[in-house]
Amino acid sequence: MATLLKCYKPLLPFQRPKMHIAAAAVNSFRYYSRSRLRARCLSTIGNSKSTVDIKVVNSEGTETVLRKQQLWLHNTMSKQKELFIPKVPGKVGMYVCGVTAYDLSHIGHARVYVSFDVLYRYLNYLGYEVKYVRNFTDVDDKIIARANELGEDPIILSRRFCEEFHQDMAYLHCLPPSVEPRVSDHMPQIINMIQQILDNGCAYRINGDVYFSVDKFPEYGTLSGRKLEDNRAGERVAVDTRKKHPADFALWKTAKAGEPFWESPWGPGRPGWHIECSAMSAAYLGYTFDIHGGGMDLVFPHHENEIAQSCAACRESNITYWIHNGFVNIDSQKMSKSLGNFFTIRQVIDFYHPLALRLFLIGTHYRSPINYTIVQIESASDRLFYIYQALYDCQILSTQHDEASLKDSIPAETANCINKFQDEVLSSISDDLHTPVALAAMSDPLKLINDLLHTRKGKKQALRMESIAALENAIRNVLAILGLVPASYAEALNELREKALKRAKLTDDQVQQKIVERDTARKNKDYDRSDVIRKDLAAVGIALMDSPEGTTWRPAFPLALEEEQVTAP
Repeated sequence: MATLLKCYKPLLPFQRPKMHIAAAAVNSFRYYSRSRLRARCLSTIGNSKSTVDIKVVNSEGTETVLRKQQLWLHNTMSKQKELFIPKVPGKVGMYVCGVTAYDLSHIGHARVYVSFDVLYRYLNYLGYEVKYVRNFTDVDDKIIARANELGEDPIILSRRFCEEFHQDMAYLHCLPPSVEPRVSDHMPQIINMIQQILDNGCAYRINGDVYFSVDKFPEYGTLSGRKLEDNRAGERVAVDTRKKHPADFALWKTAKAGEPFWESPWGPGRPGWHIECSAMSAAYLGYTFDIHGGGMDLVFPHHENEIAQSCAACRESNITYWIHNGFVNIDSQKMSKSLGNFFTIRQVIDFYHPLALRLFLIGTHYRSPINYTIVQIESASDRLFYIYQALYDCQILSTQHDEASLKDSIPAETANCINKFQDEVLSSISDDLHTPVALAAMSDPLKLINDLLHTRKGKKQALRMESIAALENAIRNVLAILGLVPASYAEALNELREKALKRAKLTDDQVQQKIVERDTARKNKDYDRSDVIRKDLAAVGIALMDSPEGTTWRPAFPLALEEEQVTAP
């Protein structure tokens, strides 16, 4: 598309790493209508209030103004949306609490890391230099308990599940963070921070244990809004009557028989859960940085305790934006192993394409509760197939045309559609990452693509190929921001078909045989039999598509599920 792409002058390169789609997508386009040049830059679409000017003064006193697209984020600390302005102009420090690696990750984990992956991608897209730190907890009571069950060394077991987590993140197209520290590698930093807290009079020792004294931190409870007298004794630690206050929490635990331990000034032991993140975030981002994130369940006690101990170690400690994603429910019930409705990422992607799971997760605003049901994941899978099929058809048609014959222009209707699409995407994602609106905005350009590809009127439109290429490019760039660009449309479509066959408990040969049976029935004018075959396949999510070239099939929302929804009270 060399000739056509002369119209597009990207500000950021569109890169394709081996395993992940790059966070930075093309963000500046120029479109030509028949009558006049239309120039639109995705990073400055909208009125003058859509950008924010950031003044930068270098060491020589020279002032430079950086103009950035406004981004509003909901801050758990202030309980409202705030304009994002980083501490250091043009740079962002972001820390997201990682998993405790003792088992396969579940779809609640998937929601956390997909949500913050979208934020990471969008910050990169807006031109920020982002240092993204996401930790592994590889020293913890749960890890030790699981290791004892399996007869493994806790550190080795945790390392194995860290690698499983990496594989899950690759499946979901989550970009790797800039730094991924592990607790076991940061004992000196953890011990030093605990010593600072002790030196500052905010902790106390009891027989080799070290506890944080919440009474020494008057601001305790600011993030969660909880009053100190209402607080429980913290999580992941047993109630200890030796503590001065029930809400005091462990910074260091004395060694127990059969458990891993490290030497410290207070004797052999291991760190408490909360101190780990404070020490590792400070090690890589300092005591003041821009964004700290995680699931809503971490607001209290984990993040509340992080704030207390970080400020106790360094009074200048300050994190500007605290961001939390909502819970995942299963069929409107809280996901829980005890209820038997607990799903790992692997269990879901065994039957659905990983990017269908990602599409489902970003189809609800990240702060709202999300309800995982078969209906919802089937809908996401069906939508993903529709998007990829349209874009694949664009690519196939493009290969059949001579690039040199393409014009450097597109019709006004196409330009207007693309510009409206980009406006909606930018405004929605800039408004606290409102991804559902961005996804919905794809409907019009996809409809226009299908009109150009398949309708009689569309096939006769002037500059048809130029319009198709421009529309495909615009949608692909937005998919890149959302982390939904596959390595290959053809490969993704095949994977979606394979998953649909698995859910239907059929093979492709069996479907082809049904197609032959149906063709025979139609030739024999046995239309009742023909309809039964079509309906039986549709019931399990296999839709037959008739054309002059013959009958093919595609995955579809199962008719049986539609009928269940209709009959449900």
